Amino acid sequence: MTESPACLADPRLRHPAQPPPEGPREIILLGSTGSIGTQAIDVVLRNPGLFRVTGISAAGGRVGLLAEQAARLGVRTVAVAREECVAELREALRARFGPGRGLPEILAGPGAAAELAARDCHTVLNGITGSIGLAPTLAALESGHVLALANKESLIVGGPLVTRLAKPGQIVPVDSEHSALFQALLGGTAAEVDKLIVTASGGPFRGRPRAELERVTPAEALAHPTWAMGPVITVNSATLVNKGLEVIEAHLLYGIPYERIEVVVHPQSYVHSMVQFTDGSTLAQASPPDMRMPIALALGWPERVPGAAAPVDWTRAHTWEFEPLDTDAFPSVPLARHVGSLGGTAPAVFNAANEECVDAFLSGLLPFTGIVDTVARVVEEQGTAGDGTSLTLPDVLEAETRARARARELAGTAGPRTTEAS
Repeated sequence: MTESPACLADPRLRHPAQPPPEGPREIILLGSTGSIGTQAIDVVLRNPGLFRVTGISAAGGRVGLLAEQAARLGVRTVAVAREECVAELREALRARFGPGRGLPEILAGPGAAAELAARDCHTVLNGITGSIGLAPTLAALESGHVLALANKESLIVGGPLVTRLAKPGQIVPVDSEHSALFQALLGGTAAEVDKLIVTASGGPFRGRPRAELERVTPAEALAHPTWAMGPVITVNSATLVNKGLEVIEAHLLYGIPYERIEVVVHPQSYVHSMVQFTDGSTLAQASPPDMRMPIALALGWPERVPGAAAPVDWTRAHTWEFEPLDTDAFPSVPLARHVGSLGGTAPAVFNAANEECVDAFLSGLLPFTGIVDTVARVVEEQGTAGDGTSLTLPDVLEAETRARARARELAGTAGPRTTEAS
């Protein structure tokens, strides 16, 4: 870890954005109906003396669940991205709040989550999936809130936009890998860090050669061996694009050069990442694969939340494997290193093209191996624009729009997948 402003997640710093609150810490939860959001709510409800959720947001695809969460948490504000869902949401809130309870304020539209992220609170947990989480990330940072970041895409595509805004230590990562690095970095000084080692489960296709991956089906790609996640993240884990994104995220969070960030395959997913120090020692953070632990750590930091998740049962025998990444079968990590080194809008191009290609794969328009191949072609064609000082939000949005259009064009001309693979 360097002493540069890029150290956005320095565990040695208490939150510079907010003093310790009196009473429960007020939380705004973005993406409440998704995997991260529902698990965060579980953490909050089991710790009512520590946390209180004051606002929640969601896209609008699960209005009933959103209203149920609002009533159970007693929030002040509910935000929904789809304006056409407002009437249905209001009726669902009336039904769940019942007579005698005032309804929460409703924010609606594409900017609703960002508006909510700027409201008074101590911590904003951004659990939105995809680069649409960028505007809420920027809003939370601009408002001086602590940002518990599960939406890695906003940091990756925003790059300098985020690093320029964030104070050192203002971001606490929620990804299990970056939470592990966050904790292991407490074991030494910045000058003593040699490497960051990010672990990967290897996904459902670990050990398969590239030739066998060409006929992988969506159902197979969605069957992750250790984690239960949304479809986009699950496919990203199968292609290891998710691990490539995590390498870029680790560089941006901790200021470590790309050549000193390694990926190792660990199928059991108990060791979430490691830090190697200059004296040859390595510190690892281990726990069963349960996202409630890193969520609780991010919400409660610098204090740990007792009983956040079950620990490793050391009374049982365990066998943990570690093996090198097969970059021939899974070229996404080397591609991500290249993209990260390019900087500017290249990460936004990489992420946007991948989101479109994952949709094309799940729709049967693109073979599994075509996801990363198509992303690489879009990155090569579109390159990058801007740098750490000149990159703007319009630059990022324009790059994403062009990348999505080109990825859809290439996926549409790739031809349908074979019957056996669909």
